[in-house]
Amino acid sequence: MRVLGIDPGLTRCGVGVVEGVAGRPLTMLGVGVVRTPADAELGDRLVAVERGIEAWLDEYAPGYVAVERVFAQHNVRTVMGTAQASAVAMLCAARRGIPVALHTPSEVKAAVTGSGRAEKAQVGAMVTRLLRLDAPPRPADAADALALAICHIWRAPAQNRLQQAVAAHRAPGASRTAAGPGISRTPRASTTPATPRTPGAADTPRTSRTLKGPAA
Repeated sequence: MRVLGIDPGLTRCGVGVVEGVAGRPLTMLGVGVVRTPADAELGDRLVAVERGIEAWLDEYAPGYVAVERVFAQHNVRTVMGTAQASAVAMLCAARRGIPVALHTPSEVKAAVTGSGRAEKAQVGAMVTRLLRLDAPPRPADAADALALAICHIWRAPAQNRLQQAVAAHRAPGASRTAAGPGISRTPRASTTPATPRTPGAADTPRTSRTLKGPAA
């Protein structure tokens, strides 16, 4: 499995490619940052982000793209820029038919370090260890992109099993009766009142017989 992790941002958009499968050593194929000048027009910056991501897609041809899910922050301006860069990343992948997965920062931290509240330094240290690098990738956006790719590789098998289970549950004929297979259910009694019968000969009560004793 080859995954391109993208840590979206307008000034610095982290990108990193990791290859491997869950339970086995992973390999980093590339890592870097797509930069745009802060004084440029917003449209020009988004175009620069798009071209940068397209270049990474061309070079590494990943099978999946993992993007950090945007979450609320106090700085609305930062959130807007992150969301716009995230949308560009998803657009680039969707245009090529590449599946996109969104992971929250807490999910990524928990997957890589074991704690959803880990600091960036801890994430960088674990990425360095897991990918057997000589030093943590710089800047932190690049390390975060690699962490996203690692997170997706490790979480993808469980997510696929969950999606398959949900799809099987929703498939026609998947639902079963409450009684379960192989168990017969007693039909409900009819609620229509029975028609009263007209007494006939067979319904006439039998006449009691008097036993005769011996003749006197």
